[in-house]
Amino acid sequence: MESNVISILGHLCGAVLAGALIGLERTYNGRPAGFRTHVLVCTASSLLMLLSTREAALLSGVPLDAIRIDPARMAQGIMTGIGFLGAGVIMKDGLSVRGLTTAASIWITAAIGIIIGAGFYLPAAAATLLTLMTLSLFRWLERIAPTLVFARLMVRFARGDSLTEDALHAFIEQQPIHPTQVAYRLAEGGKYIEYEMTIQSRHAADFRRLAERLGTLTQVLDYSLTPTGEK
Repeated sequence: MESNVISILGHLCGAVLAGALIGLERTYNGRPAGFRTHVLVCTASSLLMLLSTREAALLSGVPLDAIRIDPARMAQGIMTGIGFLGAGVIMKDGLSVRGLTTAASIWITAAIGIIIGAGFYLPAAAATLLTLMTLSLFRWLERIAPTLVFARLMVRFARGDSLTEDALHAFIEQQPIHPTQVAYRLAEGGKYIEYEMTIQSRHAADFRRLAERLGTLTQVLDYSLTPTGEK
């Protein structure tokens, strides 16, 4: 009995440690689901998996043909529930989507808790290290890797004193920025003409330079430039 208690406590302490390590990384980067959330997710997953794997011992007085034990069903139920928790940290901020990485970290933390509860310590340790590497080292790789950045641009002109689409495109591409998905609109009863488009570049600093240059055009009455992306 004492060995079983020590074993159970070992499983739970391992889950707390794994969840804490991943949660600290999320807390350090200012994410809403951080240290305590990941510890609780990992510990709860481990606890439920412990119950599933020890059902036979708990029901030792019940005939074997009356017991149907399937730990995989418990794991499936845990991951389904974690899906709702992960969805709660995904937020739409303007044209950007935030929280996807945190939702994924909650999901992998639950999976780590499950395998700790099942007693697979080595795979759990490897998964924890790989998760931390993904969240920290890969963040650095993302910063130095060549990627496209996107933004949504709206420019308003007075009707009769506006740049043509070709002229506006040529002006934008001087940064260099590539415009796509152009939409047109007459505003306030036809008093103004607006161009709205998605723009893309290799460097986010190009958007700042474009905003500064748009402010120098006398024909431009109003504009907005909103970066888009996911985190």
